[in-house]
Amino acid sequence: MQIIRYTIEKQAEWDAFVRSSRNGTFLLERSYMDYHAHRFTDCSLMFYRKNHLVALLPANWVEAEQTVYSHQGLTYGGLIIGDDLTSIRVLDIFTVMLEWMRTELSATRFVYKPIPYIYNKCPSEEDLYALFRHNAVLHTRGISSVVDMTHRIPLRSGRKSHIRQAFAQGLVVCESNDLDSFWQILEEVLAERHQAIPVHSLEEIKLLKSRFPKNIHLYGAYTTEGKMLAGTIIYEMSHLIHSQYIASLPEGREKGAVDAIYFWLMDEQYVDKRYIDFGTSVEQGGRVLNEGLVRQKEAFGARGVVYDSYMINLLT
Repeated sequence: MQIIRYTIEKQAEWDAFVRSSRNGTFLLERSYMDYHAHRFTDCSLMFYRKNHLVALLPANWVEAEQTVYSHQGLTYGGLIIGDDLTSIRVLDIFTVMLEWMRTELSATRFVYKPIPYIYNKCPSEEDLYALFRHNAVLHTRGISSVVDMTHRIPLRSGRKSHIRQAFAQGLVVCESNDLDSFWQILEEVLAERHQAIPVHSLEEIKLLKSRFPKNIHLYGAYTTEGKMLAGTIIYEMSHLIHSQYIASLPEGREKGAVDAIYFWLMDEQYVDKRYIDFGTSVEQGGRVLNEGLVRQKEAFGARGVVYDSYMINLLT
């Protein structure tokens, strides 16, 4: 097994492999990852067997911590693998990968974020077994609320009438290009409720949307006068969608604008998807659950899928 550290000259090969893999998504293409490349010391790895690319690892290196992360700029970023990679080969990759980190970087820790199973095009959890074999310990755990569209859990009692009232008040849900209005709502909500700012700046999300127009969408709930009351940024993959951001004005909360958006996404826009991932509702690495937020998502029949990270001690 040969390991090559990623360089910009390998971008076309990297992106082509992600698109053909059984667990890669557009977030793992370099055109997405590298929008914030200046914030990280990249040490992504490419794995070859008999001169044939068989796997990728999106990763960054923090020298002050002597730690390799997979990748801190991504929600998930585990091993990206092709159809022909078996459990034995994944074990081989982990063995040579960890040794490379020790010898080339003098790393003492590796923090690994596997891709949640709902994003896989077919079973792809060989890396979880390899983590076990290398004595990995659970580092963080978030819980996301996901609707399985092949097994819809009925909406919670009273939710349908709430949605009907929202539409009866004239709310209209549709795709929008008005990122400026939505970002103003989002920044106000995050500042007021969480003393936080969005992970992306407005300029960054505009850049990413221009690079991935078929994958990144904005949907808004509008009054009859054309005022946006709430919105969501949706990341669309082949068989699922993920709500990256969602926010509402106080008037939108009174009118049930977010409920209207959720309902419209599931029953109109994305009825052909397998999963609707409304995202995590946790803080502090999963130690705190936002109970109000998770209740709202679960009222639509969403149930839990974990977003984990694991830590391997490279000194043992």
